Amino acid sequence: MNLFPAIDLYDSSAVRLYKGDYDQMTFYSRDPLSFAKTFEEEGCEYLHTVDLAAARDGVPKELDLISRITEETALKVQVGGGVRSMDVVESYLKAGVFRVVLGTAAVTDEAFLKAALSAYKERIAIGLDIKDGKVAIRGWRETSDFSADAFLEKLVTLGAKCVICTDISRDGAMQGANCALYKRLNEQYPIDFIASGGVSTLSDLAILKDSGLYGAILGKAYYTGAVTLRDALEVCR
Repeated sequence: MNLFPAIDLYDSSAVRLYKGDYDQMTFYSRDPLSFAKTFEEEGCEYLHTVDLAAARDGVPKELDLISRITEETALKVQVGGGVRSMDVVESYLKAGVFRVVLGTAAVTDEAFLKAALSAYKERIAIGLDIKDGKVAIRGWRETSDFSADAFLEKLVTLGAKCVICTDISRDGAMQGANCALYKRLNEQYPIDFIASGGVSTLSDLAILKDSGLYGAILGKAYYTGAVTLRDALEVCR
């Protein structure tokens, strides 16, 4: 299983939100690039980043910083947040990003979703953010009419290769990942799933690995010191 340490970006800083609430934001570093370099030094291959201002407002704000990360490390960087046009997708890919994550626009703009998947295939991931059984959009502030399963069935039909699934109720809460949900989805749909939200212990990672998931995102548990990168990588291997 692949480990994706996360850097959530806001005002060019590394931050974390509690259950997606912008009013409950913790700042961890004004130098996210140093975190990325640390991840690489510890042996990580991947990095998951989210432009939180873009997720909320729909306008990318951190392209320059993300470009520096791709230039100054060998990490395979995947980026989400506010990706709502092909121009934005292409700007990230030109900046050296490994995979671009579509969120709100994947739910609300089917033409864009089809075009992105057709043009870039495995370099596109879909963010499936679940709130009360529905797919959440616009920085998790709204819910769509799609259930998680209905949306996944659509994605399979369109040929999506990778889905980053977040149980919002667990995100940043240090209450453990919703392993049963991720296991069910991984068994039911022919998609590479990356589990996101609530990974708090090495046991969470071990369960997700045993469930056959493609990857897991490690966020707050790393920043609080609950889990070290080296231990997490060892479990995932």
